[in-house]
Amino acid sequence: MSGKLTYKQSGVDTKEAQAFVSDISTHVKRTQQNRKLHQAFGLFAAAYDLSSYSEPVIVTGCDGVGTKTEILFELDMLETAGKDLVAMNVNDILTTGGDPLLFLDYLGISNLETERPRITRLVAGMCDYLQDCNCILAGGETAEMPGVVPENIVELSGFCIGCAEKKDLIDPTTVTTGDILIGYKSDGFHANGWSLVRRVIEENPDVISESDLRTLLAPTRLYHDVVNDMRSMNIIPKAYAHITGGGLPENLERFLGDYGADLVIPVWDNEGAQKILAYVDEHDRFNTFNMGIGWVAIVKPEDVEQAVKAGPGGTVIGTLRPGHGINVTVK
Repeated sequence: MSGKLTYKQSGVDTKEAQAFVSDISTHVKRTQQNRKLHQAFGLFAAAYDLSSYSEPVIVTGCDGVGTKTEILFELDMLETAGKDLVAMNVNDILTTGGDPLLFLDYLGISNLETERPRITRLVAGMCDYLQDCNCILAGGETAEMPGVVPENIVELSGFCIGCAEKKDLIDPTTVTTGDILIGYKSDGFHANGWSLVRRVIEENPDVISESDLRTLLAPTRLYHDVVNDMRSMNIIPKAYAHITGGGLPENLERFLGDYGADLVIPVWDNEGAQKILAYVDEHDRFNTFNMGIGWVAIVKPEDVEQAVKAGPGGTVIGTLRPGHGINVTVK
């Protein structure tokens, strides 16, 4: 040894990074059982052959899991964090009518040697969901940043690339008075509003049991089942909405323009959620949480009977009317 510093001594171990890639290789292969990459370019980049599309339109999404990750890590629910990361991105792609093709993740950590088992489980969770929706884990970045990222913290973000035939793109500008809004159940708070949930728990530590909390931490539901069923029934929706931060009002108002709706949603049959909501402002809750509805499809009246059967948990929640604004009440 020369006595001079090495990269490993500064806290970054490139050999450990190579070993991590080997650790996750079997999970990555699970996402390539149906779709295949065209080339991997030595893992510097990945390519996908779009020649099976006549008029391909690329659609993209980028999202994270937010402060929910803190509780997930505290309760050792690492696979759930990986699933959340995928669903938050894939669902956004699905709103366009596009197929999610490629997914990439970014993981920022302090030390790969100590974090390797945990982030391997994160990737395993990602691949569970990616395999479900036929999307390839095409690559990503694991950044070892000692002194910048605190120990036991993982910076987590994801990126999804999808594609649609131009003629099959969902066009929300086609909505009109009388179109029907169908809501589909969520599996919990998904990955939004957790800063408020954490504040409620911090101020009221006995409000919820760990068992209830684990139920609330269920991963964000993938709504590819709804989209696939719609396609199989030859239903062309006017619009889709993934209900994330801002709740039903914000996520619908962003594309409805001069149209609006007075929505009536079912009481959220989730004991843990109701315990948290008892401490939340009665108005603000609708602008923060999905309130039990994680996905909305807008369809023509003649398609309603079939559309409520697309995926589990579909129910009519309102009718489009002239006049801007989304009002939500619980029946």
